[in-house]
Amino acid sequence: MTESSSPLALSYEPRAAFAQHADPTIASCEGKRIGILMVTYNAISTLVPVLKRIPPSVWSNVEEVVVFDDASQDATFELAMGVKAACDVPKLQVLKHPRNLGYGGNQKAGYRYFIEKGFDIVVLLHGDGQYAPEILAQLYRPLVTGEADAVFGSRMMPTYGGPLKGGMPLYKYAGNRILTTLENRALGMNLTEFHSGYRAYNLHALAELDFSRMTDDFHFDTEIIVKLHHQGMKIREVPIPTYYGTELCNVDGLKYARDVVRSVWRYRRTCRSVMRAAEFAEYFVHYPIKHSRHSSHYYARQLVGRNQDVLDVGCGEGFFAAELKKDGNRTVGVDALPSARASEALERYIPADLNIAQPDLAHQAGEYRFDRVLLLDVLEHLVRPERLLAEVRPALKESGRLVVSLPNVANITVRLALLFGRFNHTDRGIMDRTHLHFYTRKTARALLEDNGWEILTAKATVMPLELVLGLDPANRLMRAITALLARATALLPGLLGYQFVYLARPRA
Repeated sequence: MTESSSPLALSYEPRAAFAQHADPTIASCEGKRIGILMVTYNAISTLVPVLKRIPPSVWSNVEEVVVFDDASQDATFELAMGVKAACDVPKLQVLKHPRNLGYGGNQKAGYRYFIEKGFDIVVLLHGDGQYAPEILAQLYRPLVTGEADAVFGSRMMPTYGGPLKGGMPLYKYAGNRILTTLENRALGMNLTEFHSGYRAYNLHALAELDFSRMTDDFHFDTEIIVKLHHQGMKIREVPIPTYYGTELCNVDGLKYARDVVRSVWRYRRTCRSVMRAAEFAEYFVHYPIKHSRHSSHYYARQLVGRNQDVLDVGCGEGFFAAELKKDGNRTVGVDALPSARASEALERYIPADLNIAQPDLAHQAGEYRFDRVLLLDVLEHLVRPERLLAEVRPALKESGRLVVSLPNVANITVRLALLFGRFNHTDRGIMDRTHLHFYTRKTARALLEDNGWEILTAKATVMPLELVLGLDPANRLMRAITALLARATALLPGLLGYQFVYLARPRA
């Protein structure tokens, strides 16, 4: 692209305060397909000035500037179409949604548009003039050079004098700093600002995010940061000037703050598998590894031991197999999933629907038999759990042992819920909505003994309070709580036990 291809009819009219910051030497696209997503709503008074503030060097290097009008109630769309026709701007595209999609919904539509057209980079530019189009090249430059997957403009950096000098109201400045501090601590990040809407993205990185259930509201910007960070994308900040004009702000500050805090809270609870928030559902692990002492995985790891051949039936993604591998164990996994995410921890993975008879399970698992067969959090999901208990017997060596975990429906939390008339299913835990059977201490033992197994060891696990409280199991307070709970559980296993873990052998 050359400078001569820029639209001469649309004159360049930068704001005097920002004109000196436009640097044409960094505007080159270097072969990348760059698009500018201009989100607008009732922007009839600001649209044309914003378009005129885009530097000629940027016009020369971007492939499209697309105005996405979010069903404005004024003539924003008609004005944009008029500019395109009257000024002969072929790179300007104008689209209008038949109904209002919301701030987040408008962005999602725009990103899908550029992804489907095979673009490499998109810059989000607001049509209200709050962010300086003069420095567009500074936003997309780190993406062109491959230094980042996402670039966020920050008003909190001192380069342009800081936010207060630019006219940011003090209450907004204070709220921004407080929210950013909370988000950094909750997410383990170190951004200077979470709440700027001036952003640029590598579209190949955005294509890896699931937008389908993300919010259409203003805190979409927070959700997208959370997802980029979770998926290990490279994020970079660049300083931008602050500008507050007389334009009408459509954001309810208190509601926005609540939504942001709630979004981060829902993300953290999803990662801890306490809940499955729809917008972060892809990060939910149905059965996360419990690293605390006296948990089911703690006892199962002890009962497996070291340097054993293990058949993990219902291995899920293979995360527990990865823990067993640290002890020198060799694990073959079986589950209904097409593949295991942690497949490198498995010697072999066998996809199998355990609700269908598996009479040759031992043969499928390999030529050798196993020192341990694991049925952890499995039997309660099956229509006929006794059938699987019979099918795994041939897979054991003569000295082999079975390790089983079953949830305790008589746990105090379930009893208290029943006391108040509640028997609600949940995404995980004792009341997991996929459980077909419920066991007490007595009926769990009966399941094994009635189906030909002799129980050698029985353990009652503690309730996983670290997941509920969001504390690290190694935290000193959490260790103290777990130790006290373990003593109480040993005295009252039927009441306080969360799960029962058994080591058993086939009865002669």
